[in-house]
Amino acid sequence: MMRVIGTGYGRTGTTSLKAALVRLGLGPCLSAGDVFRNPRLIRPLLGAVEGRAANWEEILAGYQSIVCEPATPCWRQLVQRYPDAKVVHTVRDPEQWISSVRRTLMRRRRHIDTLYGRAAIQMSSMLGTDFAPLIKLFQLTLEGQALRSVNERRPEHAMEQFRAHTDEVVAAVPADRLLIYDIGDEWGPLCEFLGVPVPAEPFPLKSTTVEFPTSRGFGREAAALFLSRTR
Repeated sequence: MMRVIGTGYGRTGTTSLKAALVRLGLGPCLSAGDVFRNPRLIRPLLGAVEGRAANWEEILAGYQSIVCEPATPCWRQLVQRYPDAKVVHTVRDPEQWISSVRRTLMRRRRHIDTLYGRAAIQMSSMLGTDFAPLIKLFQLTLEGQALRSVNERRPEHAMEQFRAHTDEVVAAVPADRLLIYDIGDEWGPLCEFLGVPVPAEPFPLKSTTVEFPTSRGFGREAAALFLSRTR
């Protein structure tokens, strides 16, 4: 049963939110990393992002929560499909968010935009392996759209998208079902909103800019999908 839907953009503390939800007994939690590790999810999620009918019960089987990519492009579908789920929307100062994106996600984007990366996508498409649909999936997410704006030297447009997304979530989700959450507030607001006790241990701050996986690590993950073919 889906209990928590995270609607915030990547680089707003979603990895920390995932770790916190798991600690609070609301895991497993689906995030972008799980798509790499479980390629059976790639094509169903891509279909959902492209607007085709999605079997969410099958896609989310075994998960109690979902955050970041791939949740963000499908957040309206998920909020409607699971009316009893709580919605946690992580936020961050837009300029700090852009700075973090440039030092993390953009490194991966540059890796894909190389001649080698483009050739790998084309070859994967020809072979029908998992790499090309994975890249397409992430390019179609809200984070992927924002990355294009940053890559086109239009950071102000990316920040407008970032702010507009929060406005849309606030307008669509009833206030008693929604938490606008700054990860810096740690356990207090999150536990109160979810109705669970505050753990004794420190809040799990994860995937800081310093800790973010390198493009080399991303390349190793992606290489495995270049060779795999799931349906």
